[in-house]
Amino acid sequence: MIVADRKSLEEILAMVADNKKILILGCKGCVTVCNVGGLKEVEILTSSLKIARKKLGKPLDIDIQVLERQCDNEYVAELSESVNDYDGVISMACGVGPQFLSEMYKTQVFYPAVNTTFFGGATQHGVWEERCAGCGTCGIHMFGGLCPIARCAKSLLHGPCGGSSEGICEVNADTECIWDSIVKKKMEAGQLEDLMGVKGLKDWTTARDGGPRRSIREELVQGKI
Repeated sequence: MIVADRKSLEEILAMVADNKKILILGCKGCVTVCNVGGLKEVEILTSSLKIARKKLGKPLDIDIQVLERQCDNEYVAELSESVNDYDGVISMACGVGPQFLSEMYKTQVFYPAVNTTFFGGATQHGVWEERCAGCGTCGIHMFGGLCPIARCAKSLLHGPCGGSSEGICEVNADTECIWDSIVKKKMEAGQLEDLMGVKGLKDWTTARDGGPRRSIREELVQGKI
């Protein structure tokens, strides 16, 4: 899933400094799962902004709403009758949300309340870790099901660097060396020889380096005609 972190209250206050009436818009997708942009977080931000603006002597009128998804025009369209009632809209979705909103409602201003960080999952309650870099050509089967692109600080594909020590990454002391894990897993499975061959160069054109990407499911497109 997409993991995000909420921006600081100070940064959000600065965005809406000149606004008198705003809508805070949550999302029931990924940001709800990682406790950043669901109804609870929308209500917390609403209270925080109201208190902060009241202290500044500039009360802020705030309405709230949570869409099923902000990355789907079907749900974004639900705002059509009310979106222009506000001086601005704070989106608590990932970075995709405010872009879909901005594309549909061209005269309204949308503020991003969160920083989109990575694709990952929960490793324990309240902790999410990156697992995928969205490179567009998945090859984790060659590395024991573990991704050296997303989980190696240097995205090394041909083995560990010389800087890790006792299974810990030299770049971040809180991070395991994923190549240490890959090698150990292959050894335990008796498949170490899988790592010995020379692999070809990775095609990075499928990653973000090739420009904005698009995924088309022809059977779905055809079905709407």
